[in-house]
Amino acid sequence: MTTTPPGSRKPIIVTWQGTNRTSLESVRLFVSDGRLRASGRLIVATETPYSASFEFTAARSGDVGRGLLRTTAADTERSISVGRTEDGIWLIDDGNGATARDEFEGAVDVDVAGSVTFTALPIRRLGLHRRAAEVELPVLYVSMPDLTITLVRQTYRTVSITDTGAIINYTDTHRSADIAVDKDGLPVTYPDVAQRL
Repeated sequence: MTTTPPGSRKPIIVTWQGTNRTSLESVRLFVSDGRLRASGRLIVATETPYSASFEFTAARSGDVGRGLLRTTAADTERSISVGRTEDGIWLIDDGNGATARDEFEGAVDVDVAGSVTFTALPIRRLGLHRRAAEVELPVLYVSMPDLTITLVRQTYRTVSITDTGAIINYTDTHRSADIAVDKDGLPVTYPDVAQRL
């Protein structure tokens, strides 16, 4: 018989369906001693269809520790790994033999285009679903399916908190949306992006 160690929760599977495009994202989340591991897949059936897989870990502090992304389109396959050292340097390896190093203005979060999973990371890390706050963050943004990384600014603001979750406003240069999250900070409804199944 297996038991869950103290400070741990059983892994869960969360799935979202795209609302403004044909897509499906499913992720296995495991929280152990305050650390978060995410392993998932995103399938997008648009004019340029692709699938992506990802594995990420977040430290007890909520900072993304390391991650691996892979994308497959009709004519290409790509992969990239990212990791953040204890002294705040990001190491980015695109598999071509060179590793880029950058501080990215102190960013500790990663966002992946079209992925709902990564929207939850800053919300959970900052506890915005439990106590009201507003923050502007530097974020490593990974475009899909080409896996190009750029530094962007994103703002998260708690709109309301209830017994079942919260409403978090997300704003960047392209959109502003009120995201409904559950009591664990995981998105339930992300307007014009996805709905949890």
